[in-house]
Amino acid sequence: MRRSNLPAELNRFIGRAAEQAALTALLEASRLVTVVGVGGVGKTRFALRAAAGVQKRYGDGVRLAELAPLRDPDLIEYALVEALGLTDHTPRPPREVLVEHLAERRTLLVVDGFEHLVEECAPLVRELLEHAPGLTVLAAGRRPLRVAGETVFPLAPLGEEDAMTLLAERAAEAGAPPLPGAAAGAVHGVPALTGPAARPGVTALPGVPALPGGSAHDDGSAQARGRDAVRELCRRLDGIPLALELAAGRLPLLSVEQMLCRLDDRFRLLTDGARGALPRHQTLRTAIGWSHELCTPEERLLWARLSVFPGPFDLESVEYVCAGPELPPERILDLLGGLLAQSLLTREDTPAGPAYRMLDTVAAYGSEWLAALDDTERMRRRHRDWYMGLATWCELEWFSPRQPEVAALTEAALPHLRAALDLCLELPEDAHLAQHLAGTLWFAWVGCGRLSEGRHWLDRALALESGHEEARLKALWVLGYVSVLQGDGTAAVAALHECGERARSSRNALAEAYATHRMGCLALLTDDMPRAEELIGRALVAYRELGELNSNVLMGQIEVGLARAFRGDLEGAVALCREVKDICEERGELWARAYALYVLGYAAWTRGAYEEARELLTACVSINHAFRDLVGTVLAIEMLALVAVSEGDPMEAAVLQGAAVPLWDTVGVRLFGSAAFDAPRTLCQQRAEEALGVEAYAAAFRAGQGLSAAEAVERALVAGRHPAIDGPAEGAAPRPFRTAGSTAVPGTRKPAGSPTGMGGEAAG
Repeated sequence: MRRSNLPAELNRFIGRAAEQAALTALLEASRLVTVVGVGGVGKTRFALRAAAGVQKRYGDGVRLAELAPLRDPDLIEYALVEALGLTDHTPRPPREVLVEHLAERRTLLVVDGFEHLVEECAPLVRELLEHAPGLTVLAAGRRPLRVAGETVFPLAPLGEEDAMTLLAERAAEAGAPPLPGAAAGAVHGVPALTGPAARPGVTALPGVPALPGGSAHDDGSAQARGRDAVRELCRRLDGIPLALELAAGRLPLLSVEQMLCRLDDRFRLLTDGARGALPRHQTLRTAIGWSHELCTPEERLLWARLSVFPGPFDLESVEYVCAGPELPPERILDLLGGLLAQSLLTREDTPAGPAYRMLDTVAAYGSEWLAALDDTERMRRRHRDWYMGLATWCELEWFSPRQPEVAALTEAALPHLRAALDLCLELPEDAHLAQHLAGTLWFAWVGCGRLSEGRHWLDRALALESGHEEARLKALWVLGYVSVLQGDGTAAVAALHECGERARSSRNALAEAYATHRMGCLALLTDDMPRAEELIGRALVAYRELGELNSNVLMGQIEVGLARAFRGDLEGAVALCREVKDICEERGELWARAYALYVLGYAAWTRGAYEEARELLTACVSINHAFRDLVGTVLAIEMLALVAVSEGDPMEAAVLQGAAVPLWDTVGVRLFGSAAFDAPRTLCQQRAEEALGVEAYAAAFRAGQGLSAAEAVERALVAGRHPAIDGPAEGAAPRPFRTAGSTAVPGTRKPAGSPTGMGGEAAG
């Protein structure tokens, strides 16, 4: 896990040096600081810049949780789990996971956009602060959390000079001619706030008279008038950064004076002709509304429809959701470009490709217009339909060379998938769609490390009666699968039993096969190998008869391979997993392939082929880590520890065993509580303690426990690439591992003994 997930700044941060210094000092003195201010005043960027500036204070990192896209208060805890980079597979409540993770860490948590969820967010923040003395929370929102110990930091708009500089720089970035007045820095080589007030080539817009301006021959009065006009524009916009950026987006087309005329008209409209100063929130609405009026009718309509997207969106999704008779699909790209040029959208590059984002304040204005058009529900349904289609495509493509792309797309689409599930659950007639979508996303819950959130949605969807048997059956077997991996056997049996009974009643042979398969998986993890092999084998026969071939089917074959290996049939296990590996390589499938590599690596270890075992297992770690699959990752790390001790490096083995402990804490019951899965760990510990001595083993083990998940993976990927230490040579230092406060661990001795087969000592 990276120490920070803060986004990079896309352009220069302007002004607020004194406020930054004050906030930095407050973060030293207070464990909860909330930056408050009107919409558009720059709270988020201000807080993020402060967080980036102090991150060296926090040994366990700085993490950002964005709550603005959430509609369901129950998802706050999951959003924080995600922000902290946790991959929790247990059935524990996410709040408990958060408390446990933060309890002994020194972390800065930035919570942004919480105001619409403040009643649920405040108690959670209070509980985390009470149980985690090393935690500091920096919140940013329109109102305080009102939690004991909170220090509120009101963020005022920009001062005059900073506002003028911001306007000039953003205008230059938008391609506007230089603004008049004194120089205030350069952007892309264009001096800001310089040049004559009159700008040749800017034509008066319809209904707006051309304004007189100075010429290049004026003696400085033009400069003064121009600078006064810029100052007046910044004053009218109250120094609110978002309002200034929206204005800057218009400066390639309008002169400052023309903008002042239009703002005058809008101010008079909003105040019934009164000339008094407007409250700042009304100033922002004025600026946004004025930008709205300057948009073309098509741009306004697109703006309104884009408000249904709760997070970043790509061109294809916009073309489907927002297009119609009034907005032809072929016009969408140009219209997006127009909104982008006016600073109403931002563009960002994501692992899933280019995406656009609309600021919350701008989206809220569009949402009001969409409601006025009485089109909100229709657009929400179109949005849901697109992302249900995306989920269906991703499920199909999971079994293909595009599996990494699917994982990235699912990650990027998570706010939208949540919104789609929310809508399905809101509408009783759409309960079957909730069950269908929650079941379709099995690959996201299981393959991409989101078991806990998947359990949340599956439980909610299945609490409803849908009347659509096929959707319910799929949600049931997926719930059973998730519950098995969470170690919740009671919930797993209940879901799978219901699925099997209903499948037989409705003659749904495929759903019955999946239920049988997952019951076999439960038997495997509870050490009933004959039953596991019998049930999963029966499911595999049904899959073949039904023509079903996908990652789930291949996982079934791997699970039979594990059962055979644990019973001592290594030859049978290897044959099955080599077949899976070949199919995966042919189809480009990675996730199931990683588990096949695990079994093959284990088999290689049993015959003393340690280098081959290490290569297979490090590939397994690499793949599973990329997919956030902690179960596969930690199993392979445990096996790499056994390989290390067998190669004569008990020190490395002890470190890796220690590194596996916090990973298992996140996964759930250590090694599933299975004696068969635990046998390699027990054997490794026995050999490492014999070689090192109990105290040296314990020291290395503790050092491994201090590694983060990312450091544990990094450690595993390089394990065994250095020569083992033959003995405790004087002055020799062990291979370094990164953990705060760890001390050097004594040297190692080669262990005695040789590896045994899976059916012997290692099988327990």
